[in-house]
Amino acid sequence: MGHTLLCLLGFLLLNLLYRGQAQDAVLTIEPNWTAFFSGGSVTFKCDITGGKDSGWFYSIYTRHGAFFHPSKQKFRTFQPLSEGYSGEYYCFFQNGELTKTSNKIYLYISDRNVILESPASTLFEGESVTLRCRHRTQREENAAFFRDGSLMAKNTVQVMSDGSSYSCRFGDEESEPRTLRTEPKPKAQLRDIFPGGGNATLTCSVGISSASGWRYFWSKKGKTSEPLKTQDVVFLTNDRISVSRGGVYWCRGGRGDPVYYTEYSDAVVTHRAVVTLRPNWPEMYSGETITLTCEIKDGGDSEWDYIWMTPVLETPPTSDPKLTLTSQRGGDYRCKGRLKGEMSSTHWSDVLTLTVSDNTPQPVLSVSPSWPSPGASVTLNCRVDHPSAGWSFYWYKAVPQKSDYSYSFELLAGSENGTEQHLFIIDGQTHTAGYVCRAGRGDPVFYSWHSKPAFVWSGDINSAVSLTVSPDSVQHFTETPVSLSCEGNSTEWRVRRFSKHDYLLPCSFLGTMTGSTCTITRSWVSGVFWCESETGQFSNAVNITKDDDDIILVSPVRPVAEGHAVTLSCKLKTGTVYNVDFYKNDKLIQNDTRSELTISAVSKSDEGFYKCKRRDSADGWTSPESWFSVKSASMDGEASAFPVLLIVGLLCGVSLIILLLLFLYLYRKSKDSCYSRSQRTNQGPATDHMINQDETMLASVLQDNACLYATVRRPEEPANDEYTDVTYSVVELKNISKKGKKNEPEDCVYSHVQMASAAGKSNPAPADETIYSELKPGTALGKNAA
Repeated sequence: MGHTLLCLLGFLLLNLLYRGQAQDAVLTIEPNWTAFFSGGSVTFKCDITGGKDSGWFYSIYTRHGAFFHPSKQKFRTFQPLSEGYSGEYYCFFQNGELTKTSNKIYLYISDRNVILESPASTLFEGESVTLRCRHRTQREENAAFFRDGSLMAKNTVQVMSDGSSYSCRFGDEESEPRTLRTEPKPKAQLRDIFPGGGNATLTCSVGISSASGWRYFWSKKGKTSEPLKTQDVVFLTNDRISVSRGGVYWCRGGRGDPVYYTEYSDAVVTHRAVVTLRPNWPEMYSGETITLTCEIKDGGDSEWDYIWMTPVLETPPTSDPKLTLTSQRGGDYRCKGRLKGEMSSTHWSDVLTLTVSDNTPQPVLSVSPSWPSPGASVTLNCRVDHPSAGWSFYWYKAVPQKSDYSYSFELLAGSENGTEQHLFIIDGQTHTAGYVCRAGRGDPVFYSWHSKPAFVWSGDINSAVSLTVSPDSVQHFTETPVSLSCEGNSTEWRVRRFSKHDYLLPCSFLGTMTGSTCTITRSWVSGVFWCESETGQFSNAVNITKDDDDIILVSPVRPVAEGHAVTLSCKLKTGTVYNVDFYKNDKLIQNDTRSELTISAVSKSDEGFYKCKRRDSADGWTSPESWFSVKSASMDGEASAFPVLLIVGLLCGVSLIILLLLFLYLYRKSKDSCYSRSQRTNQGPATDHMINQDETMLASVLQDNACLYATVRRPEEPANDEYTDVTYSVVELKNISKKGKKNEPEDCVYSHVQMASAAGKSNPAPADETIYSELKPGTALGKNAA
């Protein structure tokens, strides 16, 4: 019940809205004929359709002027009629400055006894009409009708209004010939009202006459479509329907039997046009390319042209639904669709207000950590407003320029096409470096400004560029001049400072630059300092603080290597300080009479924030904190140890090669000598002698070293029993170790002796002669070995 009541209220609202907006001025007459006898009467009715006629004044006009003066009376009766009053009549309505004019009706007034009557409504070309013949005193019987002088019919006749001359006759009395006044075939008018929501109210009419017997016929999508069905539409009245939005509708009127149809109305489009923004970003910037699209909701298979209303003009129709803006301005944009080949169009879309900023965005770059451990990873974070609004991110290395204090930018590998994420990780950061980012989006790409440089600092010395500080301390009194000296393979230098307020300043703002040294004379100076060379390199970075403190902590500006000793001291602006407490990370670590804190062998655990406090002071003077950094011992000694190890290794290698070549030469010479003597002795003694001689010679070569052999393996003897001459080409030194006793020979352990070549001898080898093809460490062969 409630739902039904709501629907009725909705229809009532639509009806009231329609009646308030679709008002027509209408003239009707009574009786509803156009021919009258003189002496008769006619009543005129002036009306405003739509129900809201209060405030209107009515007057009736002829071609000669006002016939009835303005009045609020709708009905005016005029009598007696005479031929002189034949002509056109219409109503004129006035309500303040508003005026309306009704339809026109032609009155024919005759002094004759016979008149030919036709309906008072407007006749249209081709329309059928019923004519009536009237006599002033006789009954209307046995009338004859003539067209262009020829008899047509008796009593009544239905004719087609085609411009012919008509008359009628009773006996010998005949009416005056009349030519029916016709208008061209009318075209129905279709109007739409969108009260909101999903429905539209359509109203069909023919001319401005609402009381002329018209019925209305509706179609959707095409003029040959079938009539609308009840499930597609709600019929409010004869001339008014309610339809859902999203269609193209036509109507036409019809009356009479057979039905006379008007021309179809222009189409009414109930589709909604909607402007969409691609890309749909919260904020647009002047100079970037964006596209507005006019979408026709539920447009179906209809073909459309599109019209845009911009802040400066209305565009001509185009088949492209997109409007591309490359140098756009802010303002209101809306569109509508027009059926191709028709004049019917949608209503204008809702307004899309485009906000365009003239300020090109500048991202903010941050790095984490700012002071990474050598070789650690560093994360760059490029922040822009609305980071998810289609931005890609580009990453650069900042390179100092020679001519001024600016930087050029080198695109980092991996960001040539931009990255979707606003984070970028750099692995293996070892030295001080500067980075820059910018954002881009769209096609073609619209770029933001470059960010300000963000720096990653390293306290380790760069082999190409370095910075030293004198006095070597992080903290300084305001009166103390501090010298920062740049060293390296460059002839021109600049010193930069980065403060906690993100100010990047040259040396000239802090003191004087003389050659490669910046002397800071200003007071209250703090920040990170580094050198930049003309070749585009950065030095190590240092923290320096000059402040108006009464007590400071003296600590080294560079990281201290593990295992080294370091001394931290407390210093007063005036006088000597005793009884000092030292704190690490706000925890007391030393409280005695010393003014120094000595760490004999630093380790990574000693890193932290240090400060000192004067214990015997009533005001409790405390120095600012300073970070004490420790670096790995391997990193400290790696560079210096490498040349020494290289030289030692080369010397050892050359000595070993010479030694082995000498051994092989003497061993072969010994074998030749032993073989010659074996021809003159018995086999048993020859064998022992050879071994002993070889042992003696080896000992002399190796300076009485005892040689250890694991196995002595005889090679295969040749088939022809010829003596095989063996050359040992590779001898690998396995181990050399000192004996425990003084002057005791060293042990030489040979792991491998490789036989390189064997040459045949003509004489057979002695039976007990052994050729050593492989020697492995193990057993020592003494003089008495078998």
